Amino acid sequence: GSSWFQPLFQSLSQVWSGLQDEAELLHILSTITLNLQPFVVSQAKMFSETVFLVHVFISWCLVWGSAERIDPAQMKTQEWLFPENLSNFDQVLLQFNGFCGYTLVERDGLLLPGDPHIGILKHQQKLFVFSSTDAAVHFSAAPDQFISEVAERAKRSPELIQLLRLHQQFPSVSPYSEMKPGDSFVAKPISKCESGTQTDVHPLETNICRTYQWNQWELRRRAIKLADLRTRVTVSTQTPQSHMRRDNATQTWTPKDAESQTQREGGSGVPRPQVYLAGLRGQRDGPAVKVNLTTPVDQ
Repeated sequence: GSSWFQPLFQSLSQVWSGLQDEAELLHILSTITLNLQPFVVSQAKMFSETVFLVHVFISWCLVWGSAERIDPAQMKTQEWLFPENLSNFDQVLLQFNGFCGYTLVERDGLLLPGDPHIGILKHQQKLFVFSSTDAAVHFSAAPDQFISEVAERAKRSPELIQLLRLHQQFPSVSPYSEMKPGDSFVAKPISKCESGTQTDVHPLETNICRTYQWNQWELRRRAIKLADLRTRVTVSTQTPQSHMRRDNATQTWTPKDAESQTQREGGSGVPRPQVYLAGLRGQRDGPAVKVNLTTPVDQ
């Protein structure tokens, strides 16, 4: 009897475990729906329901139904790649977690997944995908500007940092993969301060003995040398040519400056001659009178 009921109990156990998993998944989905409800309400206030659904439908159709692709020959200023040209495309890390950065900026935060078959833009060793060819063309015209605008939008909506994997732009936010249970999303800032230490050059007086020697054989050589000097005698010799020599010194007076003058300058002033002639005009035979106006020398 037990051999007949055992398989039935095992099947019942598997069905019960699957039912528990389904209940857990339904609970998670309901929680996600409740958490997304405020965002749906805010979108409904900003756009009408018809316009919002039309834009979403058109964007999804452009992503999954468009056969247009970027022609690299027409856009030589940027480098474009395609999935068939990459051997390990499944392991390639796409920026913004595969979402279209142009749509995020131009559609007021709308998140649309990019289509790699349209073309993958390689900019500064980073790969970007787009939801349409128009978005790819506009983004490639000014990629740095759109990257900075995505970062600014992530500052206003911090939940985009984890979703778009913008941890390089925000190093203070820890990724999910590196977090431990109980850790916070925002890393604690590292406090830094400037400090300095100054010490004396020589806090203790130096006493270095230059003649110190630790080698005992060197000390033995010095002892033998000093003992040998005790038996030495200093001898001096003087020859007839050198016994009369002595030091001599001579002192002279240095010449002093002297001046003399042998000539004397002199000068005299003489009066300037001045003569006045009268009667030069008139008749030809008229007499002329000469008057001497020169000052005498004695005056």
